[in-house]
Amino acid sequence: MEDGVLKEGFLVKRGHIVHNWKARWFILRQNTLVYYKLEGGRRVNPPKGRILLDGCTITCPCLDYENRPLLIKLKTQTSTEYFLEASSREERDAWAFEITGAIHAGQPGKVQQLHSLRNSFKLPPHISLHQIVDKMHNSSSGIRSSPNMEQGSTYKKTFLGSSLVDWLISNSFAASRLEGVTLASMLMEENFLSPVGVRSMGAIRSGDLAEQFLDDSTALYTFAESYKKKISPKEEISLSTVELSGMVVKQGYLAKQGHKRKNWKVRRFVLRKDPAFLHYYDPSKEENRPVGGFSLRGSLVSALEDNGVPTGVKGNVQGNLFKVITKDDKHYYIQASSKVERVEWIEAIKKLT
Repeated sequence: MEDGVLKEGFLVKRGHIVHNWKARWFILRQNTLVYYKLEGGRRVNPPKGRILLDGCTITCPCLDYENRPLLIKLKTQTSTEYFLEASSREERDAWAFEITGAIHAGQPGKVQQLHSLRNSFKLPPHISLHQIVDKMHNSSSGIRSSPNMEQGSTYKKTFLGSSLVDWLISNSFAASRLEGVTLASMLMEENFLSPVGVRSMGAIRSGDLAEQFLDDSTALYTFAESYKKKISPKEEISLSTVELSGMVVKQGYLAKQGHKRKNWKVRRFVLRKDPAFLHYYDPSKEENRPVGGFSLRGSLVSALEDNGVPTGVKGNVQGNLFKVITKDDKHYYIQASSKVERVEWIEAIKKLT
């Protein structure tokens, strides 16, 4: 990482004039967040734009877009709004934490406060659980229930643990994720919520109150009285349903070289196990369906040299490349944002081949 860089990597940004979504390479420094286009697997100078962080306000989680739950909203001193989407909840929270630190860089006390906020916990005063549940049920501003899948079973009218924590924070019932988790655990203890499926049921068996509710994008919950479960009949399960039923092990934005035109595009990669698959999604599209993917059984994965352009790779790429060769000898060339990230992806994939 260059000097003075606090964080860098891909985020998907909403366009200002036409509200389309495009992946950009972001670099965060103490007072600015600069973003670049990526062409031919390399970031293009000069930058496409810069966001001045002095006097900026940050909203995270930002629930302005129902289909994009991983947004951060920045509002500058001149009231310009930027919507930035991360690839996972962990990545979103890491960016939000670093950006908040950069906004308050001139106030060391504020940064200190941020760090202690991560480790402290206090329930909001005079909170009525009934009041929260009423608002949760509100058809326009409440928490949305939808069919969710876990390990091949479809559960109707459920929501994700992480979505509920996001909702509690955005409605000011909780000031931090830790508060959100504790509040959700209390709602469960009072039988307002029920855990559904393997992940969330497993957590209930742990004795500690703070660990009973999972702030997790694979743990499912439902309103206690409307619990409906439907097991998909075996014959109805399509191949893609089986492929997508595995547990998510890792996800993130990576650049991938196209097979035909050899052009580089940023994709959101999701690695799943049982069954082991690597799928990739187009982050500029609304629908949450993979645009491609492959089984990792019998695949080979390896890092590519950073000096010069390796065979099979087109364009003047930035480096941090790796290659996956599938069982049926299809070659995928992929670029990570950093050496560390490349190592993490290779190790995670190797475990599943």
